[in-house]
Amino acid sequence: MNFPHPLMAPVVELALKAGESILPFWRIGTAVTAKADDSPVTAADLAAHHLILAGLTALDPTIPVLSEEDANIPHSVRAGWQRWWLVDPLDGTKEFISGSEEFTVNIALIEQGRVVFGVVSMPTNDRFYVGGAGLGAWRGDKGREPAPIQVRDVPATGEAFTVVASRRHSSPEQERLLAGLSDSLGELQLANIGSSLKFCLLAEGAADCYPRLAPTSQWDTAAAQGVLEGAGGEVLDLRGQPFCYPARESLLNEYFLALPAKAAWREKLLQLARS
Repeated sequence: MNFPHPLMAPVVELALKAGESILPFWRIGTAVTAKADDSPVTAADLAAHHLILAGLTALDPTIPVLSEEDANIPHSVRAGWQRWWLVDPLDGTKEFISGSEEFTVNIALIEQGRVVFGVVSMPTNDRFYVGGAGLGAWRGDKGREPAPIQVRDVPATGEAFTVVASRRHSSPEQERLLAGLSDSLGELQLANIGSSLKFCLLAEGAADCYPRLAPTSQWDTAAAQGVLEGAGGEVLDLRGQPFCYPARESLLNEYFLALPAKAAWREKLLQLARS
């Protein structure tokens, strides 16, 4: 398929290859070590990181790479970047360690702090998502032509309003928000899924909202945000502003809300999140 951005197709191919480099370590009791922040890392994370770093550098050596597995780049250096790659070689390491299939490879191209496009691949089934604001969004499955995907503005007739949540990460603020949404919109259906696949459920119209009032890092969200924006969604901070990735000292994200851009309940969600 001819994607609308010249770097999309080679990055999709690279994300799928990175997934192939991860699978030999899956479900074999791979050793786990702890990083400085106590988050886990495995040989699979590092194998995918090295493959992606080499691949992106070969594509264009002038575009720097910020990867979860090589994030100790001083702010003074990153502040001068106008265009860069933001990479999570294995998003959902805890899911990977537990033997779940809900882990992904995330690669996003960033310009001036905004996502140009992102690629999310699922190593266990060769599925990928790709998209960017103004470019469109697609889901690709092994042996099939990639198909366009789009958010749903309202649930289908007979379906409940579906909120995507994380199995492993919540907060009192998030629980209060969900309670408020339920009071406003009726009984909610919760879709629990790991890694950046939460955004992808929204992007393909299988869910309605993904509020995240708990910690994430920039590499956790950028690629899937690109997919969602290409599918007609948006990601907002709690002030209602577009979610972006400035070169700041901390690589932790603010809280955010992911939703269809034309959702009629947008302002209600923001009101609940602020309160």
